[in-house]
Amino acid sequence: MKIDTVLFDLDGTLIDTNELIISSFLHTMETYFPGQYEREDVLPFLGPSLKDTFEKLNPEGYEDMIKTYRAYNLANHDLLVKGFEGVYETVRTLKENGFQLGIVTTKLSDVVQMGLKLTGLDEFFEVIVALDHVEKAKPNPEPLLKALDLLDSSPDRAIMVGDNHHDILGGKNAGTKTAAVAWSIKGRAHLEQYHPDYMLEKMADILPILGV
Repeated sequence: MKIDTVLFDLDGTLIDTNELIISSFLHTMETYFPGQYEREDVLPFLGPSLKDTFEKLNPEGYEDMIKTYRAYNLANHDLLVKGFEGVYETVRTLKENGFQLGIVTTKLSDVVQMGLKLTGLDEFFEVIVALDHVEKAKPNPEPLLKALDLLDSSPDRAIMVGDNHHDILGGKNAGTKTAAVAWSIKGRAHLEQYHPDYMLEKMADILPILGV
């Protein structure tokens, strides 16, 4: 079965939100746990949902931590977010070649729209499945299967592209092909442990894989 559907993670895959996310975590951790967290300490927080991360650290007060994080994140969004080289051109090429394109992310939908508009990617995606659209986040297959359902597609026709092991495991759990991006802040070696079907050095590497 030929792949005609591409699902993308957003942060760290399509748009460079790494500095925004890291600074949002550092701001939040400094607010609640002063002096205890540095940059490398918050890198493991990239990928899981905020609830998953903060509830483990602060079971009673994690909802306040989420509010603190989101307020800082929104206020600094346009200052710190930028596009990755070659992503816009590759996504446009996929769209022009008739591929169905969706986004599956652990972000809330309002912030997703901000990032897509800022980088000009908002015109390309028919379907966005964000954290507020599902019960369970990646690596649970629910958000991927929801996106495929909305696109009238199926796992055997789809590939999931992401920068985190949650994306690779989510794709495997849903039954899609998987592609990891080597520019992940987690590093290539981390992603290779989860055996993605493909490793993309740059976004345009997906084109020959899909026969474009």
